[in-house]
Amino acid sequence: MVSHVARRRICRLLLACVGSVPGLVQAADWTSIGPAPLAGGGHSGRLSAVAPHPTDPSVVYVGAASGGVWRRDHAGWTALTDALPFSAIGAVAVAPSQPDLIYVGTGEANYANHSFYGVGVYRSRDGGSSWDVLATDTFAGRTFSRLLVSPTDPDMVFAAVMPAGGFPAKAAAKGHPRANDPVGLFRSVDGGETWHPLGAGLPPDVAASDLVMRADDERTLVVALGDPFGHPDNGLYRSEDGGDTWTRLDGGWPSGAGRTALAISPSQPSRLYALVTNPASPAGADASTRGVYRSDDGGSTWSAHEPGAIQATYGWFLCTAAVDPVDPDVAYFGGVNLVRTTDGGQTFADITPPHVDMHAVAFSADGALLVGDDGGLHRSADRGDSYEHLNDGLSTIQFYAGLSVRPDDEAFFLGGLQDNATAVHTASGGWRRRLGGDGGYTALHPAAPEVVLAQTQLAGNVYRSVDGGQSFDLVSGVLGGDRSAFFSPIAFAPDDSDVAYLGTHRVYRSDDGGGTWMPISEDVTQGGAIRSLAVAPTDSQTLFVTTNDGQVAVSHDGGVTFAIVLTGVPGAPRVTNEIVVSPLDADVAYLAVSQFGTEQVLRTGDGGLSWAALDEALPDVPVNAVDAQLHESLEDDVLLAIGTDAGVYLSCDDGASWSLAGDGLPNVPVVDVAIDGDHNRLAVATMGRGAWTLRLGDLAAPGSPCAEDGDDDDGADDDTGAQEDGGDDSGLGDDDDGGDDDDGDSDANTTDTAAESGDGDDDDQADTGQVSPTSGSTDAGSHGDPPGCGCGHGGGGPVAWIGWWLVAVRRRAQPSPGSTCGERLARGHRPCAGVGPGPARYPVELRLPGTGADAAERVARCRT
Repeated sequence: MVSHVARRRICRLLLACVGSVPGLVQAADWTSIGPAPLAGGGHSGRLSAVAPHPTDPSVVYVGAASGGVWRRDHAGWTALTDALPFSAIGAVAVAPSQPDLIYVGTGEANYANHSFYGVGVYRSRDGGSSWDVLATDTFAGRTFSRLLVSPTDPDMVFAAVMPAGGFPAKAAAKGHPRANDPVGLFRSVDGGETWHPLGAGLPPDVAASDLVMRADDERTLVVALGDPFGHPDNGLYRSEDGGDTWTRLDGGWPSGAGRTALAISPSQPSRLYALVTNPASPAGADASTRGVYRSDDGGSTWSAHEPGAIQATYGWFLCTAAVDPVDPDVAYFGGVNLVRTTDGGQTFADITPPHVDMHAVAFSADGALLVGDDGGLHRSADRGDSYEHLNDGLSTIQFYAGLSVRPDDEAFFLGGLQDNATAVHTASGGWRRRLGGDGGYTALHPAAPEVVLAQTQLAGNVYRSVDGGQSFDLVSGVLGGDRSAFFSPIAFAPDDSDVAYLGTHRVYRSDDGGGTWMPISEDVTQGGAIRSLAVAPTDSQTLFVTTNDGQVAVSHDGGVTFAIVLTGVPGAPRVTNEIVVSPLDADVAYLAVSQFGTEQVLRTGDGGLSWAALDEALPDVPVNAVDAQLHESLEDDVLLAIGTDAGVYLSCDDGASWSLAGDGLPNVPVVDVAIDGDHNRLAVATMGRGAWTLRLGDLAAPGSPCAEDGDDDDGADDDTGAQEDGGDDSGLGDDDDGGDDDDGDSDANTTDTAAESGDGDDDDQADTGQVSPTSGSTDAGSHGDPPGCGCGHGGGGPVAWIGWWLVAVRRRAQPSPGSTCGERLARGHRPCAGVGPGPARYPVELRLPGTGADAAERVARCRT
């Protein structure tokens, strides 16, 4: 799985900036179909951070786990960061003395397999209208648990940093090359431009799970080092000189703690609370509640209190605490449930909002309780006795793989949601919950689409509907004791529609449309479970499966016996849609690999005996899903579609070249992609921004990516998929970070985010559009001409703006010999929208090049 095309894998300036094709695929806009929120309860997706405005109770900023940063005010919700490099958010902080200054720590520190890596720090000086991307070289590949801004100096910021999560450890980093870089406590004194780790009493490189500051003395801070797996240096440390030196606090503190959350009383700053978790096992078990601890002397001594088993065994995922702004005896502690004490920890009452799983607790300027949970944002004006949801227009739902569309009903969608059940979308009812818990894989009977299969987490929880997903009954025959991925992949046989297959550690078969099942294979894995399953459309006896212990296996006898054809394949621990069989040939299959630094799209033409990489023309970005279908405008060519952590790509030439599909899709993990030929569109499921569709148009029309002449009118040869400079990297500047610096590219999403439609909700979203060619900020709502190949073209000349979007590309291209930025723009090149969420094989910094000689030198190189 080692790359053999590292120097050529740049997609000809990401296939001529991946947006340069003027055909209908590229001109179309993605349309969000929600949910925003779910009907009948108002739930949206998981929030990891809540940051109220310090003086205006109508304004609050939230960080969605993998859905970006949003602002709520009198006008409703606005998505602020859809055009920024990646959408996983861990921490949001508003500067108390300058409320329009917002800091965002990317990467969610809640340690789940879907708590994804970050790409650095986002900063806005205008309340989220425009953004700078900072500190990628310092923080990419890791996550943020807390950001704190000095109340008097808005340029002084503290960051508590943790590794990306998952089981095995750091699985959610997806092999990011900086996943193992240092974690702990960092400080910036220049508004986030530069950061330095804090030591002098703090042990190095231990996960910092929380941080608090005294309201009456900003030089006094307490940090919790709380590696969720446990660590000898886990514990509390206090600084009384603004972070320069630190002392460990041991008086009454429990030994052997895991993740820890802290809260400090604004009205009595010597009062601290901590929610302490037991260490997690390597597989994620055992992280139960150790207790609530209270200190009345600034952390020097602690007393233990018992809140109950509020975290179950998920303390690595669910651990938050807060103190009432005016009463130090009132405090809140969140796990699966939210509990409140009104007597300083002597007793606790359950005040869980309408959705479980707590991640953030804060207070608005008028003292209202704000809770961020797996169902979005909930508000209480009476300390948690009653709640209202604030989720209308908040589109942050996390889908899992297994989205289904219906051939006879364009409005029908069915999918499984993170902690929000299985949901069905219809023209009349919007999105409505079905089943419960975490919704998993779904499948529709090919000949009778009113017959629907769905599931909840873990083996055995498979359900069947005969009324299009309105009601479900548990199927029989799937054993709950089987080893399984979090979900069990399901697939109907396209050429024998009553036959369906399901994977645990073995393969099950149903001959009655999914009503009853029986195991037909032995263990297909080496101690793992099947995470993806595909049946050949032309031969239901041919099955491919992938497993979460890194294997690909194939069966030619209907799933009875399997031969392992690949090993050591990295990928997500949970269920995926990473393998598909060609609609023309049962021996041809395509495999997506959700990992940095490896071949991410593979093809076999001989039933799995050999595999070839198809990703030379793609950036180095994890590929999560793949589909291969015939399309009415392509005659006998197969249309390939892949969903990545940074967009959806199409290929009409078996992966020799790729085009970024459409405009307006946020840079969010696309976990499933379906080519819906019945309605001539793509349908995708994202983990963090709901479901989206894109009209395909005539793919063979002149100028489109599938035209027979292969010409996209950009003046470049389209037949090889090679980069425009022929793979020659000579002459590119080098900043000693391992990456070529002068690619001449700038990537910006310059289109409006489409408003949601068809779900019955008012889901208007703001325009979250373009990268300013003069400031290096993403200007939400601005629709000026985009910069091209690293150069602005307003005013007739380039500016100091060098391709900070191209951070996931293995080798970055320069303009073709003899071409100027203006010439490339004239040929239709557009900025490479969202090609990568973080540094990859050749890490580079997301930044403006600076000023003076450095900027002038880069601009001069951009002109050539």
